[in-house]
Amino acid sequence: MKDVLTAPFMVEMIRTTTNMYAHGWDERNGGNISLLLDEAEVKEYLDVTQVLRTYEAGFSAPSLAGKYFLVTGTGKYFKNVQYAPDVNLGILRITGDGEHVELLWGYADGGKFTSEFPAHMMSHVERLKVDPENRVVMHCHPGNLLAMTYVHDLDEVQFTRTLWQMCTECIVVFPDGVNVLPWMLCGTNEIGFATADKMKTARLVVWAQHGIYGTGKDLDETFGLIETAEKAAEIYLKIAHLPLVNTITDEQMHLLEQRFGVKARPGYLN
Repeated sequence: MKDVLTAPFMVEMIRTTTNMYAHGWDERNGGNISLLLDEAEVKEYLDVTQVLRTYEAGFSAPSLAGKYFLVTGTGKYFKNVQYAPDVNLGILRITGDGEHVELLWGYADGGKFTSEFPAHMMSHVERLKVDPENRVVMHCHPGNLLAMTYVHDLDEVQFTRTLWQMCTECIVVFPDGVNVLPWMLCGTNEIGFATADKMKTARLVVWAQHGIYGTGKDLDETFGLIETAEKAAEIYLKIAHLPLVNTITDEQMHLLEQRFGVKARPGYLN
């Protein structure tokens, strides 16, 4: 067997969690990531018949039965992943009934998957229906997006339009817009179901006064998606108290659609 710490998916997870902490998005044990893995790739690094522990999943997702995930652990600090990946990360397999989880590697201190695991898996279920290439669910606490939820209307059309108007690239990077949930108790199936429902129509879901969920085909794309929205929120907070002299108009955003071959979410532009 190859050393799992050299696996491309492991190297990229370590790099991403370290970068997210450096950006200030994942203070203390804030934030979590789940990455859907290819079974064939996992078998290059692990004996998948060796199950270390079995947990109740806390939800039912038969469509994920047999799938493998690399997931950050509960209570773990992103800043420590690079130093002890086998403690802070775990490779998991959803059992055939879709209601249990088998640990194949990691959580070496006896820990388990993130408390937001149900929300992650529910989001995976919905995003895979939309795009089978969406393999990542990423949750973090970007400061500017979080602050924006205190001072901006949480209407999804208005929230999205504000972000689109802040940076030329925004409508190109997330033409499907941003969905928004009001404050809800985290770590519950209720917020998991609500987030998954929002994932049916957008790859970004803001949790008001908390953070954001993003999805994508890989860790790099998902990081960039959140990074772009966070930059737009930063610009908004810098100018929100000032008279607006210029903006990116709807006509200009239509030009961006044509130039980059994207289509804005229906009804979001005039």
